Amino acid sequence: MSINLAEIRIRTLSVNEYLDGLEEPSREKFLSRKQTYTLNQETVKHLREVADKYVIIVFSAKWCKDCTANVPVLALIAEATGLEVRIFGGLKKDPLSHTRKWRIPPSPPEVETFNIDKIPVIIIADKEGVEIGRIVENPQPIHTLEEEIYESITSRP
Repeated sequence: MSINLAEIRIRTLSVNEYLDGLEEPSREKFLSRKQTYTLNQETVKHLREVADKYVIIVFSAKWCKDCTANVPVLALIAEATGLEVRIFGGLKKDPLSHTRKWRIPPSPPEVETFNIDKIPVIIIADKEGVEIGRIVENPQPIHTLEEEIYESITSRP
């Protein structure tokens, strides 16, 4: 499946627009993480060299603790490297449905298109709209988020 990046850009927010639009107390939690996280500068240097070739698409919700941990790091990565990070926010579970995990709306219909089960889902795509990597919830324990993104890019055949 090729990702229509023009449509994604219309239907999402940049990572900083997303953070700016959060309401308290969620906004404070996300921004606190952004202020206290230190990026791996060696990995940032490598990501900066390839940032113009990739787009990150994220599914997030303000109530999700893994989103609170990872989305602010994505904002730092975007600021430090120029990597484009787009957010589908506002995901809400559907407790009344036995067949759907997410209530649409307020969750975007793309949760079904991209088969989103857990969040955050961080999709790494090239500028042609080909998905080259996906991080679900958190990076692998041996990696930082920036390292895992870079590994997804460099391990591409």
